[in-house]
Amino acid sequence: MPTFDDFAALEIRSGTVTRAEPNEGARAPALKLWIDFGELGELQSSAKLTELYSPEELVGRCVVAVTGFEPMRVNGFRSDVLVLGVETPDGVRLLSVDGPVDPGSSIS
Repeated sequence: MPTFDDFAALEIRSGTVTRAEPNEGARAPALKLWIDFGELGELQSSAKLTELYSPEELVGRCVVAVTGFEPMRVNGFRSDVLVLGVETPDGVRLLSVDGPVDPGSSIS
């Protein structure tokens, strides 16, 4: 069973989506996201968000993501971070922040 120290070791940060487009070759429908994490720079993610979000409505949106993972490839696209959301019967709903925050802010 994971411990609190395991959770504390995760680097979870806010980021602002700067660009989004379909990841057309992914096994499951997904979007390619480019996300500004402030001092960490712009990182990428392939996220299964197509049921509830269009690429256009994600640009400028603040998201919450786990950073610091070894990058992986999704249909040739580098995915650096895991964008967090809640699985619902309608699709994944993004976790959100209830006010303005700087990109790259740590989640605690």
